[in-house]
Amino acid sequence: MERSENSESEYKEQFYDSKSFKEIKVQGNSTAMTIAIVRWEESQKPEGERICYDPYAVRFISPDLLDWAARNPEKVKATRTQGDRILPGLQNSLVARVRFFDDFVESSLATGLEQLVILGAGYDTRAYRIEALKKIRIFEVDHPGTQDVKIEMIKRIFGHLSDHVAYVSVDLATEDLGLKLLERGYDKSKKTLFLMEGLLYYLSPSVVDKVLSFTVKSSGKGSSILFDYYPPSITDGTSDAGRFLKISLEKSGTPFQFGLDERMVETFLAQRGFSQVHNVTSEDYKKAYFQGANKGRAVSSLLNFVHAVIK
Repeated sequence: MERSENSESEYKEQFYDSKSFKEIKVQGNSTAMTIAIVRWEESQKPEGERICYDPYAVRFISPDLLDWAARNPEKVKATRTQGDRILPGLQNSLVARVRFFDDFVESSLATGLEQLVILGAGYDTRAYRIEALKKIRIFEVDHPGTQDVKIEMIKRIFGHLSDHVAYVSVDLATEDLGLKLLERGYDKSKKTLFLMEGLLYYLSPSVVDKVLSFTVKSSGKGSSILFDYYPPSITDGTSDAGRFLKISLEKSGTPFQFGLDERMVETFLAQRGFSQVHNVTSEDYKKAYFQGANKGRAVSSLLNFVHAVIK
């Protein structure tokens, strides 16, 4: 899709230099808040239409931003329309990702999951909104800056921190993930799910390998991983959609670094010690979740999910 210089300038002004984007940037992790907004918007839909539901998402959104959006509905609509023109269906794919990951966690619990590690946890609320998770130990791993904001918000929402959740502050690029987890009580012998929602594409290939190596070498029998990924044309900015995402991410200071070719996913994971690789395409989650009242909602072919078992 070709776009003129004027349209690119207009897009930057509307989406990245707007009041809303500036408000997001001053409230902790902008990426984490953006995803919280996606969950909140979907949660406001009627029960029979929403794909995912998160009653706590709104608590992680700047009140000033919510107020601005309420007073400027036309600007919000214009921003969303422009984004949909460039990345059609992406927001629907993001809510499908939340739902698929929720469903996977619940099915894992039903088959004996003993431990959950959420890498790049951001403002994830699964530990609080999935009741069965309160019976197992959860490790939320993220950068110290994001983690500090998350902890303060959890205290505000619930009045205290939950005993079943351990917050692990770590910079995956420079610190030892295994050491940090072990310090917080991680048990290498337990059946563990490593959840990596919206994470791997922000890591360098060497850090991705380091993280995957830890999961293979330091978890119990039957442990598994679940993550989402974009193709290299998106993460390296060579496609039109990738170019516009690159503009956004450079402004927020969190550029993409890692992409996967769908045709190479099974080989990539098998070489790193995984089996039973299941690639979930946009067609798969469209069929699973977007039926009935949601049948007309487009999804993005750019975002896939994959889960695999440690050999």
